[in-house]
Amino acid sequence: MSRLPEILRQHESEIYANWLREMTSAVRRSDLLSEKQLQGESKELLTAIVEGAKSGDVANLENPAWEPAKELLQSVSARRAQSGFSPSETATYILSLKRPIFEAIRKELGAKADELFSEIWTATLMIDKLALITAEAFQSTREQLITRQQQDMLELSTPVVKLWDGILALPIIGTLDSARTQVVMESLLGAVVQTNSRVAIIDITGVPTVDTLVAQHLLKTITAARLMGAECIISGVRPQIAQTIVHLGIDLSQVITKAKLSDAFALALQKSGRAVVRTTPERSPVLGNRLAANKEPKE
Repeated sequence: MSRLPEILRQHESEIYANWLREMTSAVRRSDLLSEKQLQGESKELLTAIVEGAKSGDVANLENPAWEPAKELLQSVSARRAQSGFSPSETATYILSLKRPIFEAIRKELGAKADELFSEIWTATLMIDKLALITAEAFQSTREQLITRQQQDMLELSTPVVKLWDGILALPIIGTLDSARTQVVMESLLGAVVQTNSRVAIIDITGVPTVDTLVAQHLLKTITAARLMGAECIISGVRPQIAQTIVHLGIDLSQVITKAKLSDAFALALQKSGRAVVRTTPERSPVLGNRLAANKEPKE
């Protein structure tokens, strides 16, 4: 039987105090975590470790007695990942517990070399496994944050703009892939239903290249919009993109395309029975100069 559980219980207060002193400024990060929060987390976590070690199976964290400590450690790691701690700072937090525990073991077993080595090795295994749990929890939380940020960026990069009653515009910037096409399609169809629009302009001015895959994604979006009763116009077709489409043999004959967004908007107005009319007559440069000359004071 290991004596480590007994040593942890007897020296818990001493280990806690030494642990706080052992933490470097990089582990504390007072800009991200207050000293009071750090002390509270450390005290609670150390108590949970002492309770888990009471099971007697110190190096086996699969024992049910370790579940409270593992859950608490995962929660602490997740909060640190969300707060902006680095992976090394989070792992060092639990690894800095080694020296205080080793000192407590040395005080009890300093004269017994064999037992001292055995208990230090057991404590090393325990803390290393706790550190692995810390790293896994941190990585899992960071991956969730990155995935959520990517989804937010996809939604922000595909805004649907209402240009006029019944006319929508969807500017696309960047490359279209399967995941982004799904977001584009959902955003466009949702806006078509919400605004009851009949014309949607898909502007690809910000799309660097159009290959067969991108064209397929565009056609899927256009087909879905047609099923919802909206006609699509593709604008922003540059000469290079037009040549690429012809070279690849992509059939866009059933889709209305325009070189400029303004041309697509004018066509959309025409399809909705509207027109842009100038309210004041355009003044020619010659007429403007004559009027200015007539207004000059005479001597």
